[in-house]
Amino acid sequence: MADPTTFVTFGDDEFLREARTIVDAARAQGTVLRILGSLAIYAHSLHAPEGIGFYRRVGRVREGAPLFTDLDLIGYAAQGRSISKVFDGLGFRPDDMINGFFGDRRLIYYEGSNRFHVDIFLDKLEFSHDVVFGKKPGTGRLELDYPTISVTDLVLEKLQIHRIGRKDLVDLLVTFLGHDVKEKANGDREAVDAGHIANLLADDWGFWYESMQNLEKTRQMLAQFIGEGRISQDLAQRIRSRITELESKLQSVPKGRHWEKRAKVGTAKPWFREVEEVVR
Repeated sequence: MADPTTFVTFGDDEFLREARTIVDAARAQGTVLRILGSLAIYAHSLHAPEGIGFYRRVGRVREGAPLFTDLDLIGYAAQGRSISKVFDGLGFRPDDMINGFFGDRRLIYYEGSNRFHVDIFLDKLEFSHDVVFGKKPGTGRLELDYPTISVTDLVLEKLQIHRIGRKDLVDLLVTFLGHDVKEKANGDREAVDAGHIANLLADDWGFWYESMQNLEKTRQMLAQFIGEGRISQDLAQRIRSRITELESKLQSVPKGRHWEKRAKVGTAKPWFREVEEVVR
């Protein structure tokens, strides 16, 4: 079966500039928007050329394919009208049906020349598990970084995926390649805050279990790339040590009552939400 994935038709750095144009325009109007997903990981990895090189060497969806398929942003539902004004001002076309039905949670806009579309999530990512950013501009997690969400939230965005695939595992490998895992980030925007992730999941067994599974799958994909000679042993060891550091923190943090109760049930009942893709 042919791969149905469609990709953006211009370069990686140009696509990042397009995304920054939107986020900068929003900021100029007092509206909070941040870049999500693989493009955010790419932006966060520009300081680490080994990560960018790995991205381009192995690809995300497949080797040799462009890295990016579309643009994902996140903002606050309280600024929904302001967000719409930003996109109207930049010449984007709204998806009236999706925006009408889901406008309190999600908006979709199409670039004027149809080169790409933009998904804007509001307040939280609500997929296999929730990644919550808050509801009030100025007090939520979106303000922790610019122009992307924090690298810690980028890791959570990937760990919550139940049916995680190659591209998201590659995203995690690149993230761990270029970013240290610390018990506390203490304002370091290039560090993964293991304490925040562990404390967040300490009362959510389902998300915790999903994260542990996905970290192991990331390690397995790393082993595959090592076997294929796609990454050096020293870089691979850097990734392995950071995965282990995060796993250790997830294991050691004291768990809450809800976590303990749900852990007794385990995988006997679903621990994740089934996700249906929005049809465009």
